[in-house]
Amino acid sequence: MENKLSNYAFVDSQNVYLSIKNQGWKIDFVKFKRYLKDKYNVSSAYLFMGYVEGNQQMYTQLQKDGFIVIFKPTLIYKDGTTKGNCDAELVLHTMIEYPNYDKAVIVSGDGDFFCLAEYLRDKMKLEAVLVPDKTKYSALLKKINKEDKKYLVFLDEAKNKIEYDRIKKKAL
Repeated sequence: MENKLSNYAFVDSQNVYLSIKNQGWKIDFVKFKRYLKDKYNVSSAYLFMGYVEGNQQMYTQLQKDGFIVIFKPTLIYKDGTTKGNCDAELVLHTMIEYPNYDKAVIVSGDGDFFCLAEYLRDKMKLEAVLVPDKTKYSALLKKINKEDKKYLVFLDEAKNKIEYDRIKKKAL
């Protein structure tokens, strides 16, 4: 009997968080994980983020919600901004896990992932690139669509399925 593999998602959390925040709404990660499973048959979802001391409760909750959280140490600059660029980790884990999934779902609007998405597409291992904001993303990602196959999907179009609902959360 042949074991059917499933799809894996690789999420650039900083890009998702900032893109959605700039649109004036907030993502519900429980709903987002369900969306990935239902729409893209994602069994494992990797969430890449910079580690910030004091956010342990959030990290624990994301893990309880079913995400595999991969941390990168952060740098705090003199102006007080924190940077935890996880691009290399996302690419590395996508390739480490390459034999374990049928197709990958990359979640980011960052053009740094163009070469990864292009490679996966050419190897028939790309399911989709989910871009958080259709008005602000790298033009490089537009080149992923080839032969009229639409790999780019815009998360803001799924807002009604993945938005955090403060009213419902308070009622619980």
